[in-house]
Amino acid sequence: MPKYVRIAAHLSVNELENRYRKAADPIERSHFHIIWLLAQGKRVREVSEATSYCANWIRILARRYNQDGPQGLQDLRHQNAGASPPLSKEQQVQLQRMLEGGPPDGGLWTGPKVAYWMDGQTGRKIHPQRGWDYLKRVGLTLLIPRPRHYKADKDKQEAFKKELPQHIKQIQREHPQAQVELWCMDEHRIGLKPVLRRVWAQKGCRPIVRVQQRYEWLYVYGFADPASGRTEWLLLPMVNIDVFSIALAHFARAVSAGKSKQIILVLDQAGGGLGAHPERTHVRQAHP
Repeated sequence: MPKYVRIAAHLSVNELENRYRKAADPIERSHFHIIWLLAQGKRVREVSEATSYCANWIRILARRYNQDGPQGLQDLRHQNAGASPPLSKEQQVQLQRMLEGGPPDGGLWTGPKVAYWMDGQTGRKIHPQRGWDYLKRVGLTLLIPRPRHYKADKDKQEAFKKELPQHIKQIQREHPQAQVELWCMDEHRIGLKPVLRRVWAQKGCRPIVRVQQRYEWLYVYGFADPASGRTEWLLLPMVNIDVFSIALAHFARAVSAGKSKQIILVLDQAGGGLGAHPERTHVRQAHP
């Protein structure tokens, strides 16, 4: 017949139940549950069936509790220091500074490339997964770069932002009886487009990469009113001055541009080879 396990009277049965039900750590809760059941006079086999722990482990827990009291039921794994990290804090700072530039091969940083760099720092073979882990540990994440036209002029763009409100006031003064609306437009090719790979960058700081877009096939000419959300668009086969004139005439008719409505249209100039900074166009009246 199975023997009972004797439980020392460090805590009463009610106190063991209270510890079991209020324990925050799941492992410690299971340990108190086992001791509580044993303290009620249950056999090891019955406790094993109730908790799914093996009989040998239940006896080990009982010995730990009898010797050390409630402290013996803690999850001892919390006291493990764990293995030392592959890189020291100084090496992690060095890695973070190095990641601000490009890798030696001129490509993009990847987990295997970081692991290869760690090989040289530690003198031992580092698994490629550790390179991925350290890219995330130093605060980087994979983001798709925001494309910027290779002819973009930041100074001209900032100057445009300052001049646009003054231009709107000037048009309003010239046409006091007319409604003045600010619209913007752009073209977008329907078809294949350059693929931008994700790169490692600091969280919350989206990187920018200079690209030269090349378009063919059909284009969407889109016009949008940021204030109201109204849009106008049409499909045309190419981007040039003649086709843009067709799009502009269609837009003027669609929004009823004329003496009673003056339209200020913001363009980006990227399609016409005039530079990649914004430009304003005053649509005065609908074309026939």
